[in-house]
Amino acid sequence: MTAHPNPADSTHDTDTPAGAVRRPVERWRDGAMRQVDDHVAEEVPVAFVYNDAPFAVMMATPADLEDFARGFALSEGIVESPDDVVVERVEQFIEGMEIRLRIPEARAEALALRRRSMSGRSGCGVCGSELLEAALRYPAPVTTDVRVSPESLSKALRALRDAQSIAALTGATHAAGWAALDGTLQLAREDVGRHNALDKLIGALHAQDFDPAAGFLVVTSRASYEMAMKAASVGIALMAAISAPTALAISLAERAHLTLIGFARDDGHAVYTHAQRLLPPPAIAPVAARPGRNPAP
Repeated sequence: MTAHPNPADSTHDTDTPAGAVRRPVERWRDGAMRQVDDHVAEEVPVAFVYNDAPFAVMMATPADLEDFARGFALSEGIVESPDDVVVERVEQFIEGMEIRLRIPEARAEALALRRRSMSGRSGCGVCGSELLEAALRYPAPVTTDVRVSPESLSKALRALRDAQSIAALTGATHAAGWAALDGTLQLAREDVGRHNALDKLIGALHAQDFDPAAGFLVVTSRASYEMAMKAASVGIALMAAISAPTALAISLAERAHLTLIGFARDDGHAVYTHAQRLLPPPAIAPVAARPGRNPAP
């Protein structure tokens, strides 16, 4: 591939965040048509190249790509430690983006054994897996024993909505956010692919020296198997999604000791696994027995 400027760059302006561009559109409302410029999310092929060997091509939003590269390497088990991956450079071509990384030779040799084509829709990380054992991975059980209140969860969800600059303009991206236990949102990342948004967040957490186990995860998508797998694989103990989980995600979360929450909204949520980490609101707190009286059998 030959490096060239991306033609889309000419439509960026100071009010448009990276990952969004302006495009002309005919907008029809109430029987009338107007020609306007509209903001749309970018989606381009992003190739990962480890030690000069191509590994995977993902469809992604071209923003926070170094975070994406680090997070993908960690959540996919390509490396075990953030120190094992070095982003050498990110290059832009007519055909898309390429991220060149350097990993320890032993990890590169192991990667060659499981090499697969991962070109899929919007970052489907198991698309193209040739073997069942390559598609389904079960991380080690999460050992962190965090406690999160419903108020903290609601606070983080509200903050994540406010942090979605690309989605606010385009309505086309997912987001993943990481919050402290009091609900203060520390980091957020966006992408057209929900898996990519989470990988970007994981990469950003390590780049900024946050401990993933010291907070909790909120995402704007459904809680699929891979989202649960990626969260548990880096030690996150609680994941809350605004939409539903899948049966396989519930099974993995149970096995990985991950607290999995779905339908997380301002007015409530559903806890599917390891509910002990989510503190009950005062209104439904267990009633203690009176002193001197035995509890009912």
